[in-house]
Amino acid sequence: MSGKQGLIVSGQPAVLAIDGGNSKTDVALIAVDGTVLASLRGPGASQEDYGIDGAIGILGGLVREVTARADVAVDGPVARHTSACLAGCDLPSEEESLTAALRAQGWSTTAVAMNDTFAVLRAGLPDAAARMSGVAVTCGAGINCVAVSPEGRIFRYLALGELTGDWGGGWGLAKAIMWHAMRGSDGRGPETDLGANVAAHFGLASVSDVTVAIHQGRLGETDLVAMAPPVLFQVAATGDGVALRLVARQAQEVCVMAVTAMRQLGMTAAGTEIVLGGGLLQAGDPLLSRELAAAFATGAPGAIIRVASVAPVAGAALLGLDHLGADAPAKQRLRQSFATGASGTRGAAELRALRHCPNSFRMASIFTLSDENSTAC
Repeated sequence: MSGKQGLIVSGQPAVLAIDGGNSKTDVALIAVDGTVLASLRGPGASQEDYGIDGAIGILGGLVREVTARADVAVDGPVARHTSACLAGCDLPSEEESLTAALRAQGWSTTAVAMNDTFAVLRAGLPDAAARMSGVAVTCGAGINCVAVSPEGRIFRYLALGELTGDWGGGWGLAKAIMWHAMRGSDGRGPETDLGANVAAHFGLASVSDVTVAIHQGRLGETDLVAMAPPVLFQVAATGDGVALRLVARQAQEVCVMAVTAMRQLGMTAAGTEIVLGGGLLQAGDPLLSRELAAAFATGAPGAIIRVASVAPVAGAALLGLDHLGADAPAKQRLRQSFATGASGTRGAAELRALRHCPNSFRMASIFTLSDENSTAC
């Protein structure tokens, strides 16, 4: 949904929902009955890249645009509550600072900022639950995981990349692909078709030419992140051993983050909801699906594994409706709007429960990445 919806709703909109990623930001304005009045996608607005003032400036432009697109007349605050789930909002102190900055804008009477992984968790959980409880792993440009116990205790990773022990996501995958491709090309490592496919992706003669283009600044991180998933899965589908090992490692990383988070909170696997989200995990690759099924069957038998069926901005909106005490029909209406593509984002089928037999778990579609020597899940 990118423009006006032809809806005229009396009263102040209920929720200004924001999902702020590293590379893109989704904003939606939600009515009290769950109607999506308008939504749009803009550039990334991470405070890690732009600072809090710069990030709020980007968000401000998007808020003005989404308000203009909605057929509502608003005097004063745009909505009753702002629910902002933001990449780069990794520490409690950062949540406090970003929440204060949001409240200072006057966009709503109340506002809460939290890490964007909480939006993935809420997007994948049933609406009937008394409180949000479960585990979410998001895999987009990077990888992160949060867990919330039934008592409301929270475990989170620092999620600052390789510095804090993280591996995966588009950027981690891109670096692993290039590492293996170069070593396969010059003879230091096993042969692999990754190099030829990387070169073809960028229209260059060899993977060495790609490396030189990176070195000279003609290709950047964004280009590599976009390259990594399609190249990896294309090569892995041919049976390339190096590519297959990368796919397997990504699955192991997703699993070990989830299982470790559960262990930190003393959560048992049986019946625990584990939500997978982010572009890589929602896009759909059968090889990764099989690897994830096997990893979770061993590491978390009896857990309920889901791929978030709506975009993370819907999770942010649902958190906002929770905050306001909205009824179940409002949440269902919001979900239906995003799941049917009204938001302009791609959904993914919810997964069936994972039981003790790996064959009972089928992941309809997911995406992935990897390297080697991951801790077994």
